[in-house]
Amino acid sequence: MVKPVGEFNHTKIVINKGHVEHWLNGTKVVDYQLWTPEWEQTKAKSKWKDVKPYGMSKTGHIALQDHGGGVWFKNIKIKPL
Repeated sequence: MVKPVGEFNHTKIVINKGHVEHWLNGTKVVDYQLWTPEWEQTKAKSKWKDVKPYGMSKTGHIALQDHGGGVWFKNIKIKPL
């Protein structure tokens, strides 16, 4: 569902009362509930297992990142639920 190089992807991330949905180009690709036993197990198997505060904040800053390949952002909207 990722668009070809040179085209923008559209993503929507919705977090409401700890429930997370990540949509990519109109298709839901991730759906989970934060801070549940299942979430804790997933975190324990991840690269973040030794970072105790990872994923625990209920408020804070939003950061945008890339992984070294170059990235462009446009039309970013943040709305409180």
